[in-house]
Amino acid sequence: MRPIGKLERLGIERQARDLERWPARSQADCEPDGYWWDEHAANRVVEFIERFCRHHKGEWAGQPFRLEPWQREIVRTIFGWRRPDGTRRFRTAYVEVPRKNGKTELAAAVGLYLLVADGEAGAEVYSAATKRDQARIVHNAAKQMLRRSPDLRRFVEQYRDNLVVPATASKFEALSSESHTLDGLNPHGIILDELHAHRDRHLRDVLITGTGARRQPLEWIITTAGVYNPASIGWEMHDYAVNVLQGVFEDETFFAYIAAADEEDDWQDPATWAKANPNLGVSVKLEYLEELADRAAKSPSFLNTFFRYHLNIWTQQLERWIPIEAWDRCGGPVDEGALIGRRCFGGLDLSSTIDITALALAFPVEDGSYDLVMRFWVPEDRLHERSERDRVPYDAWARDGWLQVTPGNVVDYGFIREEIHRLADRYEIVELAYDPWNASKLAVELFGDGVPMVEFRQGYASMSPAAKEFERLVTAGLLRHGGHPVLRWMANNVTIRQDPAGNIKPDKERSREKIDGIVAAIMAIGRASVHNAAPSPYAAGEGLFFLE
Repeated sequence: MRPIGKLERLGIERQARDLERWPARSQADCEPDGYWWDEHAANRVVEFIERFCRHHKGEWAGQPFRLEPWQREIVRTIFGWRRPDGTRRFRTAYVEVPRKNGKTELAAAVGLYLLVADGEAGAEVYSAATKRDQARIVHNAAKQMLRRSPDLRRFVEQYRDNLVVPATASKFEALSSESHTLDGLNPHGIILDELHAHRDRHLRDVLITGTGARRQPLEWIITTAGVYNPASIGWEMHDYAVNVLQGVFEDETFFAYIAAADEEDDWQDPATWAKANPNLGVSVKLEYLEELADRAAKSPSFLNTFFRYHLNIWTQQLERWIPIEAWDRCGGPVDEGALIGRRCFGGLDLSSTIDITALALAFPVEDGSYDLVMRFWVPEDRLHERSERDRVPYDAWARDGWLQVTPGNVVDYGFIREEIHRLADRYEIVELAYDPWNASKLAVELFGDGVPMVEFRQGYASMSPAAKEFERLVTAGLLRHGGHPVLRWMANNVTIRQDPAGNIKPDKERSREKIDGIVAAIMAIGRASVHNAAPSPYAAGEGLFFLE
């Protein structure tokens, strides 16, 4: 038997509890303030789907749509429960499962049922998404099912974005928030696709407010997990669904099915994959998940993608880069005294005048690992006030020596310059990389002082190789950072941006908080990792070196 997660189990328990709570099995026996179970209605939609709908993709193309047990129970529960007046109990169905589990096909089949078999004259069914191309995905699946069903084709006419039943003046249309015809809609069925990607609640609100004239409208929401954002409609509906399942909110008209891994599960365990993927072994292949899990283990930048799309876990970031567990495994001690006289490579991320400035020194070790020495500076004035406001312990870090304060209310570059001189006297700084965006003046001054400066731009060309090497070192446990608390905080903040070619770089704009120390460390590791590939330009006394 397939293992199930906590949220899926709550849904099963809710149905069992409801069957005991409302024992009526006919409209005549239903209490005025209760509901009744209609076995015929529950089975009717299952029979419709399995008789008239056929698969159109992959190895099952052309075969009848045989519902899997979890799909069958979703459909039966939603359509089987009735109100005292005989109309459907549930008005919203929230189905959240990972990719490739057949939620699109199920929604398309339900859409066809609402179009032709729900007894609604002039039915309007809409597959809706923020983009029309996304809205067409469910609609196209319904069209393909229709083309493979001679019985349905007798009643339904097909157009590009519309299916029409002339006999009942009903239609099934693809719709997006880009459409100019959102006003005046009268939906009987709404299929909202990939709700986690909706930019706002406008489209849903317009469609829901249009259902007032319908006797038993049904909103069918399908989505995978997304990125946590308390202001987004996707998170709002997920959170609401969880609260309904947990009994925190009582909403007898809201159905929720969520298949997801639990927090304490081992994400690399196939049993965890089975929890989140009810179609594992059917439309989701074990080999497919094995390949993705292996990729996530080797590339932390892919881990959040695996969590969201294949374990159905909502994540804090778009691309969670460094798992805190992997980071903590790199917390071996770093003895700065033992490093005196050793070669190192530096990275300087100079802040704006009021933020954190970070310096990283990476010391190569013969076994391929690195020791990392960090320095952080912030303006002294209003340090306590800033700690209180941001709820970040800057003052405690400064007190414990993890963070240095510079006099005044802005970063004192002269103070930083003197500290770099002291470090250059202690260690052999082969190169010190810097971001030229706001550090050119200080870089020229340091070069004049004899510090070998290297310009390190922040685009993909420079950052991606360095970031991937940094990622590899952390994953392999080859980077010792001494458990530096400021750097740990920043490691937990980092979001990365990825281009279509797979290049990555830290994204300061989308990261939750400051990441300057990680950026500095990446620059330091980046220069150290390529230094042996070419002779240093400083041996010939060429001066400032600019890295394009």
